[in-house]
Amino acid sequence: MTKPSLPELLHAAVTAVGGTERPGQVAMAEAVEEAIDGGSHLLVQAGTGTGKSLGYLVPALAHGERVVVATATLALQRQLVERDLPRTVDALHPQLRRRPEFAMLKGRSNYLCLHRLHEGVPQDEEEGLFDQFEAAAPTSRLGQDLLRMRDWADETETGDRDDLTPGVSDRAWSQVSVSSRECLGASKCAYGAECFAETARERAKLSEVVVTNHALLAIDAIEGAPVLPQHEVLIVDEAHELVSRVTGVATGELTPGQVNRAVRRAAKLVNEKAADQLQTAAEGFERLMELALPGRLEEIPEDLGYALMALRDACRTVISAIGTTRDKSVQDEDAVRKQALASVESVHDVAERITNGSEWDVVWYERQEPRGGAAYRPSGASLRVAPMSVSGLLREKLFTDRSVVLTSATLKLGGDFNGVGASLGLAAEGTEGDDVPQWKGVDVGSPFDYRKQGILYVAKHLARPARDGDRGDMLDELTELIQAAGGRTLGLFSSMRAAQLAAEELRSRIPEYPILLQGEETLGELIKNFAADPRTCLFGTLSLWQGVDVPGPSCQLVVMDKIPFPRPDDPLMSARQKAVEEAGGNGFMAVAATHAALLMAQGAGRLVRASGDRGVVAVLDQRLATARYGSYLKASLPDFWFTTDRNQVRKSLAAIDAKAKQTEDAAAGAGEGAEQTQGD
Repeated sequence: MTKPSLPELLHAAVTAVGGTERPGQVAMAEAVEEAIDGGSHLLVQAGTGTGKSLGYLVPALAHGERVVVATATLALQRQLVERDLPRTVDALHPQLRRRPEFAMLKGRSNYLCLHRLHEGVPQDEEEGLFDQFEAAAPTSRLGQDLLRMRDWADETETGDRDDLTPGVSDRAWSQVSVSSRECLGASKCAYGAECFAETARERAKLSEVVVTNHALLAIDAIEGAPVLPQHEVLIVDEAHELVSRVTGVATGELTPGQVNRAVRRAAKLVNEKAADQLQTAAEGFERLMELALPGRLEEIPEDLGYALMALRDACRTVISAIGTTRDKSVQDEDAVRKQALASVESVHDVAERITNGSEWDVVWYERQEPRGGAAYRPSGASLRVAPMSVSGLLREKLFTDRSVVLTSATLKLGGDFNGVGASLGLAAEGTEGDDVPQWKGVDVGSPFDYRKQGILYVAKHLARPARDGDRGDMLDELTELIQAAGGRTLGLFSSMRAAQLAAEELRSRIPEYPILLQGEETLGELIKNFAADPRTCLFGTLSLWQGVDVPGPSCQLVVMDKIPFPRPDDPLMSARQKAVEEAGGNGFMAVAATHAALLMAQGAGRLVRASGDRGVVAVLDQRLATARYGSYLKASLPDFWFTTDRNQVRKSLAAIDAKAKQTEDAAAGAGEGAEQTQGD
């Protein structure tokens, strides 16, 4: 039988999911097929609506070798495993003459631990374990969650936290889950044969497609002990998030609460001398953390250095003592010991990493006000260490012995892929060399006509924004824009403080337009309420720049209060910028401008989510039109029609609002069974 062609397979898959083929999707599938067949690497930018999941799944399945697909969000993982993969596999089965298996794999703490569930949770203050179901009041939220999870454990096939609906709090889940360090191991655990995490791993080993997340991909690369099965193809979706997720996994943290917890857990399991040594070291560390000032520590202060060395050495002593001391009186000693060892090893590793003082690490001190439920951090102080860059790690661990495809709607910044490529450890596209990974960048475009569907407006007349300064003129502009748009506004702010101030001010100025504020409800509830009422506005920061998908009339104005450069006192970003400058590069463009361009591209992408969407992206920062780097930032955004004419923008918003209201009235009339003739 002749091998089916890629166009035939893609057509079958698209038909199966009820979609329509698009030129960009075809171009993407062809580029992915070429990269996989040639064992090379590909960065592919595919705009919203391209159908990029089928653009990589079809050529990957046709190739016939194991592929790992890593995504940043749970929503996309679910879409792949529950919708795209089942339909695609069914559609391709007749032509491929095989039915590829697929599975989802997550980190161990995402799965219910049967040992914890049945034997209890190791506690800090006393020996042994306690029954969390008896300890929690059955009428409390925690008690209700625990009882519900106990019932769920008898029904679930996966034990996956995300399959438990409605969800439970982190506190409740921690009572029935373990980290990889705390796990006893399948061979030593009485429930090893039934373990959900082990079952998921075995299922992944037998599958042709394994769907996972960026964090587990990072752990697999960083820790050396493989958690993902061997694979020939790696596809990274939502790849614009990869560097920050890998950085997060590679970041260590020390807090007084964390250290004291390790002391409590180890105290009853080691000899008195070792326990006292760790207690003394913990007290010394906590005293210094109360005195320290926030900011980057380019050199570790002498007294803090001594405290960290004392902590490291005490942890080392305790680790050795835990391994040799046994106490038969402790209930389920292995589990208690394993948890204590995990806590102490975690403290030891971070303390040792900081005292070793690698030039490739950045160390800084943070102080936060204690928040509700933050008993684990009573002082609000933390010492953190993160890699200056993860590009070398990614180049070494990601781009060897497999073909890698990275895709996102925002990979091409400033007109090319080299900025994102550099952050991934790749040399400029086309660079030759024996040890240089070869890659190609492809932009397959978008099915949307951005110049007809959207306007990019820069409020050039506003004063240049100053850090934390009063921006009364910006609030005036924002008020007028919302009024012209009839609500329908997503406000993306560069800080939570700015979002809160704007919400407070505009709620009093224009009470007829409800303003939702990030943090006042869950993100899911906020987005649901924002989509339900077109007059509503939603203000927030960070996750809203990337996490809102609201097609239709509820989001016709996206406002950015200012260009989202990292704060000048951000320890990691400023260190990275300085390192680029010391190497002779342009630190501002390589770090700050690239960071801002990526966020702005993601933020602007919130506007047009469907072919019928119309609206305005308004940037209330004159620098996008006046600064030298403005052209780089604009080149990173969708190709909207550009203007600085405030009157034209208000007219356009009013016209879009009027048309949306007309459509809404017609729909309401049809719903009521009324026959009305609507004028154009």
